[in-house]
Amino acid sequence: MGKITQEQRNRYFEKVKEHRHTIEAGLAKEKTLLELLQKEEAGAAYKRLHLAEEILELSSWYLLINTLSVSLLGIKNEDYLLEGRKTLVRALKYVEDVVPAYLDGPFSDYEKNLEEIRDFDIESRYHLFRKFGFAIQSYEEAFGANSRYEWYFLELWGKYAALAKNYIDLKSVVSDLDFNSPNRATVSAQLSLVKRYFQTAADKYREKYELHTNKREDFRQAIAFLSALRRLSIALGDRDEADTLKRKIEVWNTKLEADEKKTEEAKG
Repeated sequence: MGKITQEQRNRYFEKVKEHRHTIEAGLAKEKTLLELLQKEEAGAAYKRLHLAEEILELSSWYLLINTLSVSLLGIKNEDYLLEGRKTLVRALKYVEDVVPAYLDGPFSDYEKNLEEIRDFDIESRYHLFRKFGFAIQSYEEAFGANSRYEWYFLELWGKYAALAKNYIDLKSVVSDLDFNSPNRATVSAQLSLVKRYFQTAADKYREKYELHTNKREDFRQAIAFLSALRRLSIALGDRDEADTLKRKIEVWNTKLEADEKKTEEAKG
C-alpha cells in the first residue's frame, strides 16, 4: 500500500465530519428516547422496538465511515468499527428487552412478552430481523476473516437466532404455515432463517471446541443449539427432522463424554 497523501486525508476527514454530525444527532435521539421511556411506561415494548430500529440505522453510519476509510485511505478504521459494533449490540439489546433471548425455553416463558407487541405484525418482525442479519454480516465482513472478534460474532449470531425464534408465535405458527394463510411465506422465511443460524451456531461452537479452545462449555453450547432446533422441529410437528436431530445430539453427547473421560484419564 502506498503512502497516504495529505489530499487523501483531507478528503477523508471532510467526509467523516459530515457523517459525524449524523452520528451525534442519532446518539442524541437515542438519549431522548430513553428518557421518554423512563418517564412513560405505556407502550414501552413498542417504544423499545422503535428505539432498536433507530439505533440499528445509526450503526450503519459507523460502518459507512469505515467503508470510506478503506476506499479513500486503503485502511480500516477500527475505532469506528468498534463503536459501531457497540451500537449494533445496543440495538439488539433493545429487542431483547421486549422478548428475552431464551435459547431453548418453553414458549410459555415468553408468551406474555409477545402478547404485548401483538400489533407489531409478522411482516414487521421478519423485516426487522432481516435488517439485523444484514448489519451483523456487514460488520463481520468489515472486521475481516480471522479477526480477533471471530468468536464474538459467533455469540452475536447465536443471540440473534434465539431472538428471531422467540419473535415467532409458536401458538399460531402451524396455522400460519397453512397453504391458505397469508402469513405462510413470511413465517416460513423466518423459520428458515432461524433453522439455518441454529445449525450454523451448533457447527461453529463445535469447531471452536475442537480446533481452538477444547473447552467443554463450547461443545455443550453446540449441543444446546441442536437441542433448541429439535424443540422447534417438535413444535412444528416435523417428526422426521426431530428424530434426526435426536440421533445427532446423542452422537455429539457421546463424543463429549468420551473426550471428558480421556481428559480425566490423562490427569490420573
